[in-house]
Order: sequence, then structure tokens, then C-alpha cells
Amino acid sequence: MATEEGVVTKIESAATAWGKSCSARSSCHSLGGGEETEVEALNHAGAQIGQKVVLSFDTSPLLKATFLLYLFPILTMMAGAFIGQQLATTFHLDPSFLAAVFGFLFFGLTLVFVRSKGNKLAKRDEYRPKIIRVVGYAVVENDTPVPDKVTKS
Repeated sequence: MATEEGVVTKIESAATAWGKSCSARSSCHSLGGGEETEVEALNHAGAQIGQKVVLSFDTSPLLKATFLLYLFPILTMMAGAFIGQQLATTFHLDPSFLAAVFGFLFFGLTLVFVRSKGNKLAKRDEYRPKIIRVVGYAVVENDTPVPDKVTKS
């Protein structure tokens, strides 16, 4: 299970909060060159706007999604190319041409499937980060620090 710290910036419902997250964002260039990233997370800790929180996400669903997004299209493209090459002898066509056509056809169909499956998986809770605890208060947007509050139960 991976964890990151973030700040809650918006709350849409009792179960969902948005936050600027990821302490490693300065070394990541995949989402805008190290800019802050806003993620939607399940608010299990009851965090409020301006609070610094710990986000948790299970790595097993992340690995499944990574396979679906990166490896599955490449494997189906290779399978399509192989099928196209085998069918070329049956139809007396150029094996390279039919391998390319079937490879790209399978790749395109796989991208449609991955997009459809990805949209369905994104709605499932195990594929979404969760706020597991509140760490304290962060500096709000107008650079005014909010003092730490300690509540006793």
C-alpha cells in the first residue's frame, strides 16, 4: 500500500474529497512537469478543506490497471500481426502488409476496449485513493497559516 501526503482543497460530498497531492511531484514530469496535481479521493477520515492528510492507495489494483493500459495493447497488437501473417498465405497477400493491417486493427480495437474498461474501473472504490488520516492543517491559498487544532475524544 502506497501513501502520500496532500492538502484537501475541495469537498463534493461526505465520501469524496479533492486534494493537491504527492510529495514526489517535483520529480514527476508525466502530469505537467512537477506542478501540483489534484486527485479525487475517498474521504474515510472525515477531512475538511485546508487540512493536511495522508492518502493511501492499494498497489494491487494499480498493477492491474498498468497491465491493462500498457501491456495488453502491445500484446494484442503482436497477436494481430501474427494472425495477419498466418492469414496472408491463405489469401495470397503480402505477409508484411496483412501483418501490419491486423496488428493495427487489433491495437485500435484494444484501445477502445481499454478505454471502456478503464471508465468502469475508475468508478470502483479499490481503484481510487483514500484519505486515511488527518495530519494537521496546511497553509491556505491566501498564504495565511491555519493553526493546528487538537481535539480530544
